[in-house]
Amino acid sequence: MSRQEITRLVASLAHEEGIRETAVKGVQLFRMTEPVRCAPAIYEPAVVVIVSGAKEAILDGERHVYDSRQYLCCPISMPVEAGAPKASPEAPLLGVYLSLDTRVMTELAIEMESAAGLVRKPARGPLPPGLAMAHWDAAFSDALLRLLQVAQSPADAAILGEGRLRELYYAVLKGEAGESARRAFGVGNEIARTIDYLSSRLDEPVSIEDMAGRVGMSRAVFHRKFKQATTMSPIQFVKSMRLNTAAMQIANGKTVSEAAMAVGYVSSSQFSREFKRLYGQSPKQWSQFK
Repeated sequence: MSRQEITRLVASLAHEEGIRETAVKGVQLFRMTEPVRCAPAIYEPAVVVIVSGAKEAILDGERHVYDSRQYLCCPISMPVEAGAPKASPEAPLLGVYLSLDTRVMTELAIEMESAAGLVRKPARGPLPPGLAMAHWDAAFSDALLRLLQVAQSPADAAILGEGRLRELYYAVLKGEAGESARRAFGVGNEIARTIDYLSSRLDEPVSIEDMAGRVGMSRAVFHRKFKQATTMSPIQFVKSMRLNTAAMQIANGKTVSEAAMAVGYVSSSQFSREFKRLYGQSPKQWSQFK
């Protein structure tokens, strides 16, 4: 019943094309009735819930499709290509975008880790991926419905919104994507902290030694853990973040030179070569296409 009510609420509230803010900060609804091809993007820490249609995300060449059967949890900033190629008026894409508040998620993750027996300790082994898919469970469905119900009213949202959002975060941390989220926000979140640091300094030079040193790891250990968490090497990740950010800026009207400089490229020719190698088009062709 919760799923049906959630779908009805989203469809009635997101009745116009595009993204709609709700009365709860960090909670948005979206509707798309035209296909959107996959294009460079930066996924920020968020949970994306689809109630109708499907979205695609390409990470390091691997294509992920998610729909109403699973929600997507992205606990760390990730460079992807994202779109909704099959959206149409007959089969619109409808969903909810929930930003993950770092402070609240960290508090919850640490509280869960310190509560004896509340969460099963993850087995030692590879870190979970930066993109996690999770099936809806009863706790998640109920928390999402309760959140959307207060998100309709500014008065209700002002009084109850933070509590309902916290409840939803808790359901995510306990669900199938919980291990990924706890790794990003709880104790031992060195890779997530490194990515947060990098994301705000894309225009600055960086080396693996610099990154490893900030979190007290050897180069070899840092490289291994970073690739386990993101599927990419640290340098490959930084390059993808820079090029995706530049592509988004070009799409929003910046010149090729402005976009290149904004993400730390001194040489326009190097920027153009790496851009074309990744996207199959030169920056100029990309700007004309967009």
